[in-house]
Amino acid sequence: MPKATPEKVIMEKLVSLCKRRGFIFQSSEIYGGLASCWDYGPLGVELKNNVKAAWWQAVVRERDDMVGLDSAILMHPRVWEASGHLAGFSDPFFTCLACGRNWRADQVWGAIWESQWWQSLLKTMQGEKTSLDLLQWARGKGKRLAPNLALVLRPEVTLSWIADLHVAFGGVDLDFNNFVSSIAAKASGLSVVPCPACGGELSEPSPASLMLETSLGPVRATAQTVYLRPETAQGIFVNFQNVLNSTRKKLPFGIAQIGKAFRNEITPGNFTFRTREFEQMEIEYFVKPGTDEEWFNHWVEERFNWYTDLGIKRGNLRLRPHVQGELAHYARSCTDVEYLFPFGWSEMEGIANRTDFDLIQHANHSGENISYFDDQAQEHYIPYVIEPSAGVDRSVLAFLTDAYAEELDEKGDLRVVLHFHPTLAPVKVAVLPLSRNEKLVPLAKETIYADLRQDFMVQYDDAQSIGRRYRRQDEIGTPFCVTVDFQSLEDNQVTIRDRDSMKQIRVPIGELKGCLSTKLAGELLEVLPPGGQYWLGFGG
Repeated sequence: MPKATPEKVIMEKLVSLCKRRGFIFQSSEIYGGLASCWDYGPLGVELKNNVKAAWWQAVVRERDDMVGLDSAILMHPRVWEASGHLAGFSDPFFTCLACGRNWRADQVWGAIWESQWWQSLLKTMQGEKTSLDLLQWARGKGKRLAPNLALVLRPEVTLSWIADLHVAFGGVDLDFNNFVSSIAAKASGLSVVPCPACGGELSEPSPASLMLETSLGPVRATAQTVYLRPETAQGIFVNFQNVLNSTRKKLPFGIAQIGKAFRNEITPGNFTFRTREFEQMEIEYFVKPGTDEEWFNHWVEERFNWYTDLGIKRGNLRLRPHVQGELAHYARSCTDVEYLFPFGWSEMEGIANRTDFDLIQHANHSGENISYFDDQAQEHYIPYVIEPSAGVDRSVLAFLTDAYAEELDEKGDLRVVLHFHPTLAPVKVAVLPLSRNEKLVPLAKETIYADLRQDFMVQYDDAQSIGRRYRRQDEIGTPFCVTVDFQSLEDNQVTIRDRDSMKQIRVPIGELKGCLSTKLAGELLEVLPPGGQYWLGFGG
């Protein structure tokens, strides 16, 4: 079997850590699991809630021009008729005629390039190789990696019609598609797309609806067909007038919402990145036509900076404007905030100028007046909409990936650390008595732990050696550990250990909560303990 690439190693380690430490579990695991469905464990739900809370704080509570909403998952079917989802929310896909797997048409060639069988064949073709090398591959590794590929099933016949085909390997080449089609075809001249999983022939592309439908009502014969919403945005649009009338907001203003959405994805995967059930953080920001591009640029900058402010490295982020051919039918412009995941650059959030498309559609289909009266201009018009739409699960995965590190400690031993921003860390502080000694436990648990948990998410841990407990806290991203030792009984001070630098300082118990509050806020604090003065700054 081919060796795992560094990217796959990183993802495998991350998935393993997430299960071992209680971040993310496979859903319904005791029944064999359900593909691409995930449950957030004790630490995962804290991390996820912290991401959502940080978003809500930034876009709602810290702005005068934003209000919140929590709309229903189930909506009237006509909502989706008006939005265009019922008629056009689909993706073309291929089905493998051999193994039955489905592949999105716009992703299949990328999946072929990254497939085990193509990467193995690519290595075989490096340098001065002959058809004999291809034959040996087909009779050896090919049988295991691509059992349904024409080159494997009928190697001599396939090789006979590709003998004169010259392809430059080792990089992206214009003849890649033609060569792959040739080794997948059962007859010369056929254009065949092979399955990335088994090499079998793929069907002609067919449209697949991404809408998940269900029935509303106790009797199937009379039940109404409804849909699990594929996006939270439409719940905002149909409530535009309700929010406008109840809040008396003036343009420009926005409505923000966090909620579940569902899409019948053809090829979900990459851990929690692409799933059929997911959570969105969406804003619909309503502006006067003519000011839309100015506000679009404002939100692109705002949303990019939100990720970097929470610790994501700028080198792992990029802005990718959509070209004309990939814009959604409703969008004038769109820019994605992409993160460099272990599996490559992928979208975390899209910022789109949706113009007035959605409000006009709902006005036409409902017969309701959804216009806005501008007091200053003394005119009615349909606002344009700027939509920053982020995936909660994708953001959580990005924060996990970016925080993950393997480092050597002062003794040269390897430690795994999650360098979460303090705002996002699932556990803010760990209280660790040096041992389970009956003299230490009351101070550590009944006094310090009981006091700190009123203000922070705190763990108490007295199992195993102090070194192992530090490593456990490093691995879940806890910024600070408070160690209670026998000296604490005498001088009423404890040790604070910093996760990132591993440096330690002594702090009076009476000053502990204030020190931690300041450090978790990212500031330095000058502390004046009895008999001395020191600087609470772990960076030196």
